[in-house]
Amino acid sequence: MGGSLALVSALCFGITHFVNGLLSRRVDGMTVALHAQLGGTPLALVLAASLPGGSASLADCGWGALSGVGTGVGVAFLYRAMSQGAMSVVVPVSDVGAVALPVLVGVVLLGERPAALVWVGIAAVPPALWLVSQETPGTAGERKGAMSGGVPSALVASTGFGLQFLAMAQVDGDSGLWPMVLSRVVSVAVIVCVLVPYGGRWTMPTGAWAAAVAAGMVGTTAIVLYLEATARQLMAVGLVCAALAIGLIALR
Repeated sequence: MGGSLALVSALCFGITHFVNGLLSRRVDGMTVALHAQLGGTPLALVLAASLPGGSASLADCGWGALSGVGTGVGVAFLYRAMSQGAMSVVVPVSDVGAVALPVLVGVVLLGERPAALVWVGIAAVPPALWLVSQETPGTAGERKGAMSGGVPSALVASTGFGLQFLAMAQVDGDSGLWPMVLSRVVSVAVIVCVLVPYGGRWTMPTGAWAAAVAAGMVGTTAIVLYLEATARQLMAVGLVCAALAIGLIALR
């Protein structure tokens, strides 16, 4: 059940990144990230208020806030990367850190012990995702073996997403969705702090804004499903399922 939830979560993440990636071709990527997170925050608030759940501890709120920092950095630099390079390249690259950091912490610090066959699958994911970051030999205007455009920003995004998934997985399953609400709010604040020095625009055309808001709501749904998935199985397994599916969606 946990694996299925992780895959559905990945589908939602994939839809969010696909839509916002297309928008980032027309509007500054960090601006898209800001409005997507603003769009997903009210939905998180509604879900937290309407769905049954326990009270969140101070530690749960802290993990939620830390997850928001990772989310803000992740989406801001992912959509910036999408405006600079191919979506089929930057999305899988952004998954490298998102997989490696939480899996490493889960095994070394949290005592998670995946089965041997699961380890084989986990070990294959990061190099497979990394290989797609290299330009196809002979591409016009590109040096053979050169790194694709947008990859540096995608690597920054990967660190942010790794922090997001790692922190959110530490939230107690009985704490309800209020830590996720805090995560959304903090992510907006982080994107604002990133947007200012980069001098990005604050507004979007109406049609693009509506699409970004809708994609942000789908992204919030993805986080809810991820929380449920990690509550049912090892964080490392759920995360790898999610990240691999997101990468495959991007390659489509």
